[in-house]
Amino acid sequence: MAKHLFKRCSFYFGGDQPAVSWRERLRSCAGAFIGLLVVLTIAKYLGELSGIGEWLMASLGASALLVFALPGSPMAQPWAVIAGNTVSALIGIAAVNVISEPILAMPIAAAGSIMAMFILRCLHPPAAAVALIAVLGHVAHYRYAFFPVMIDSILLVFAGAVYSNMTGKSYPNKQIR
Repeated sequence: MAKHLFKRCSFYFGGDQPAVSWRERLRSCAGAFIGLLVVLTIAKYLGELSGIGEWLMASLGASALLVFALPGSPMAQPWAVIAGNTVSALIGIAAVNVISEPILAMPIAAAGSIMAMFILRCLHPPAAAVALIAVLGHVAHYRYAFFPVMIDSILLVFAGAVYSNMTGKSYPNKQIR
């Protein structure tokens, strides 16, 4: 009886998660560390070079999880990461510029970014957070969508491709013909 109850309830406490070897866990974590270190170093340098204070996209860690731990996921592919983050930033910024009430702007920005990602076929869950970050940060300049958001996304995808292919994982996915 207890064993059956435990098995039934374990689903709600991660029992549905696939087993992952320690080797793969370490590969993913090392990749996220190295990839983010490279991306953030380059982005900070580019920000200093251009005199732009915002060089970090806060949801980059969530994107790194997808790119380094789940490189085969459709939501981790280059188009999803780059276009999803960029379009979501644009929508979040538009919401800031059009809607003065943040309580209304935040759900509109998130829902609008999700719709745009559906339309553009670039679903990337961390990107919905990018739209919220733009609203919460009162980001009113569209430049933010291109630097740091788009540039950080491109750098992350590049770092993910190099690291994954060096460590035996195929990234990005090859197109099926």
